[in-house]
Amino acid sequence: MRPAFERKLIEPQTAGRVCASLTRPLVFTNGVFDVLHRGHVTYLARAKALGSALMVAINSDASVRRLGKGPERPVNPLDDRMALVAALEAVDYVTWFDEDTPLALIETIRPEVLVKGGDWPVEKIVGGTQVAGWGGRTIAIPFEYRRSTTGLISRIRR
Repeated sequence: MRPAFERKLIEPQTAGRVCASLTRPLVFTNGVFDVLHRGHVTYLARAKALGSALMVAINSDASVRRLGKGPERPVNPLDDRMALVAALEAVDYVTWFDEDTPLALIETIRPEVLVKGGDWPVEKIVGGTQVAGWGGRTIAIPFEYRRSTTGLISRIRR
């Protein structure tokens, strides 16, 4: 028997249909989520609190490599990263994107709330203009815990 959280994993091609049936407002965020830490789970809980449902889109392995995070990233493959994020209580659905940005996915699912971490100025968040165009809002959630996967990997190596 498969764990219940696996029902939260959806193909990008079905994201529009799945999200159309969700209770609104829909919150959308994206990221690598390579090695989960307290900062990630707190951020996702804060994101969920901004709406009724939370969709998380995760960069594919190829997309992560193009971000320039280092030759050994991601540490965890996409399937593992998706499963860990889906297992979190705050998350309703998880999908992925292979492009450099999730803009096409954002345009498909049309969230009312678009969020990123506090290191992103709101005006630079991909999809913000589109979300504002259909009456939504874009929010940069301030960090509560100064954690990063890059920093964690660095500490492990020392």
